[in-house]
Amino acid sequence: MGPVSASRTIAQRAGLSEAEYERILNLLGREPTEVEVWIFSALWSEHCSYKSSLLHLRRLPRRGRCTLRMAGEENAGLLDIGEGWAVAFKVESHNHPSAVAPYQGAATGVGGIHRDILAVGARPIAALDSLHFGYPIDASTRALLEGVVRGIADYGNALGVPTIGGETYFAPAYKGKPIVNVLSVGLVPKDRIVSARAQGIGNRVLYLGAPTGPDGVGGAAFASEVLEHADKPSLAVIQVGNPFREKLLLEAIGEMVAEGLIVGMQDMGAAGLASSTAETAARGGVGMRIWLDKVPLRGGVHTPQEILLSESQERMLLIATPEAIPALQRIAQKWELLLVDIGEVTDTQEVEYWWRGHKVAALPPKLLLAGEGAPLYDWPKEPPTYLREIAAFSSTEVPDIRSVAELEGALERLLVHPDLGSKAWIYRQYDRMVGGCTIGSAGELPAAAPLIRLPYTNRALAVSLDGNPWWVEASPRIGTALAVAEAARQVACTGAVPLGVTNCLNFGSPQNPSVYWQFVEAVEGLREACEALDLPVTGGNVSFYNEDAEGAILPTPVIGIVGLLEEALQRWVPMALPKCAARLYLVGSPASLAEPSLGASHYLREVRGIRYAPPPRLDLAAERRLIQLLPTLAAQGLLLAAQDVSDGGLLLSLLEMALAGTSGFVAIQPEGVRTDAFWFGEDGGRVIVAVAPNQAQKLERQVAEAGLSAVALGEVVPGGGYGILHTPYGIARLDLLRLRAKYASCLETHLVLAT
Repeated sequence: MGPVSASRTIAQRAGLSEAEYERILNLLGREPTEVEVWIFSALWSEHCSYKSSLLHLRRLPRRGRCTLRMAGEENAGLLDIGEGWAVAFKVESHNHPSAVAPYQGAATGVGGIHRDILAVGARPIAALDSLHFGYPIDASTRALLEGVVRGIADYGNALGVPTIGGETYFAPAYKGKPIVNVLSVGLVPKDRIVSARAQGIGNRVLYLGAPTGPDGVGGAAFASEVLEHADKPSLAVIQVGNPFREKLLLEAIGEMVAEGLIVGMQDMGAAGLASSTAETAARGGVGMRIWLDKVPLRGGVHTPQEILLSESQERMLLIATPEAIPALQRIAQKWELLLVDIGEVTDTQEVEYWWRGHKVAALPPKLLLAGEGAPLYDWPKEPPTYLREIAAFSSTEVPDIRSVAELEGALERLLVHPDLGSKAWIYRQYDRMVGGCTIGSAGELPAAAPLIRLPYTNRALAVSLDGNPWWVEASPRIGTALAVAEAARQVACTGAVPLGVTNCLNFGSPQNPSVYWQFVEAVEGLREACEALDLPVTGGNVSFYNEDAEGAILPTPVIGIVGLLEEALQRWVPMALPKCAARLYLVGSPASLAEPSLGASHYLREVRGIRYAPPPRLDLAAERRLIQLLPTLAAQGLLLAAQDVSDGGLLLSLLEMALAGTSGFVAIQPEGVRTDAFWFGEDGGRVIVAVAPNQAQKLERQVAEAGLSAVALGEVVPGGGYGILHTPYGIARLDLLRLRAKYASCLETHLVLAT
């Protein structure tokens, strides 16, 4: 055997497998240069190429009645919302960076997802986040939580984009490996959408934004590795954000788009300049010639591969005609931003990178992209062994609640669990009202899903971001479908019509057969739910390798849904119980209402100590009827309040409605159902609604016509500081003021214990 070539040695150092290096040789028909090896390493990383997920993601439904672009065609999903406007939305992860540098990791995650929205010409108007941590009584977890929340708050607040909602879960499996997912929503006139395609031979390739520094070099590769040494990484892989510069970028791009000056645009995100040039060239079917000497630098960047792979923040790649450059320069100078001509679009079908007079790389761009030159893997799959315990579970072996005292004790235990208690400590750090378009907010006038008004109109978007990892652990397929149904149900509870789905799929290593089985099953659940609910998947993100020596995270698919609400100021439905007399109904799936289950509930885990149980009940046909019915009822003015039943069960949802306002309630348990399952089961397809007494019969009739059930649950007590539960074992009287104090201080109490 002869000596190992220099490029093969570099490939090993860059993390390319032997098979991948051989694939490069076959594709090129020659040895790659050193710079080319590093480009392949970054763009063929899991983070950029989706090489372990794309085969399965291709099965997702991508076309719907409002779809403007197919998933993957542009930087963000785009849906037609009428009146000449489109909504752009997408969710991304920044998990590994947040584990290492919580503040900067989370902050740059916010900045990066907003730039994806900017890249289609849209202006970001709202953000939501989905966060997962170890239990907050642990000091290291507290530090992660505080850093992540502060990073999200500082970046979003300074940028002027409100963070209007989200979710937070806590479980031991996330200790040291938090999940930080951020969703951004933006608006763009349909005739001003900017493509991520390089077009027009001779058009210029422009660099806009901050200088390129050493921060983030290798970030894509880092995000594609197991967190074996998360406590001692090189901080060079962590990006450093500047929200004030991003604000300038936002305003400058807004003016450039309004004047029609941009032919194509791409955020310099993962793999930086290398990915943005290759992706835009490949999408446009053209080549490029890039002069790396012209790229503005800072902070000791010395080699062409460092320039290409740096993930310095607040940078965009623009494609523009030569004639547009003076106008672009005028706008850039107005906003004190660098705008540098670094190359041109060519007909060579190759992206050439030049450095100090030498061509250091020349590659057909499609060889670098997901589903094109990048390899695709379908790893071995094997169901986890714990599924045997789930199959053996029988609810008949779980003793039912038999007294009022036992019911009240279970409620108090659940109310102070950090998953179920108030997250006010988190969302109070966010500016939820900046921009003046948020309808209510998490702490004032909440709805089942947060609402953001379309500027200068009486229309609004309802946005939800959901994913219960315990349901997914119980059954990845059913649990993911439940997450889709829950997110759509929350949007529908506000009176809005769900339009489309984005997703972020967070898992451990795909090379672990049990993890990969969970992933594939989750994708199938996502597909089945979206097809059943007629919701297109507009795009998303996959984050693998969320594990360390202690093991993998829980399987954590996170689902984002956007819905549209017409006549928003008149029709939007709040969550809080009304301040007037009203009837309470439980509306939804007949089976879930008649025979509620305990599947994978917080009650089973936290009160009964049973981790492994089947997932909650799911009926996608009933979910679809419910999701279609709720906006109709809202448009007729029937709903005074609505809240879906999910985490913690019916009683926790009812308490959230009471604690969000100033009214109490009386609720009656029907005959013939288990007490624990009725009050604490987490089955899907159920919504609590409040209606005026004189509208009760109309509600019941329309629910029946929709093929659903309406169970009379009780009534609202205007101004009452109590909740009364009628059970087979007596009456439980709940002091809402006392419960409010426990609920409100839940997270802070856990954080105090961590000091």
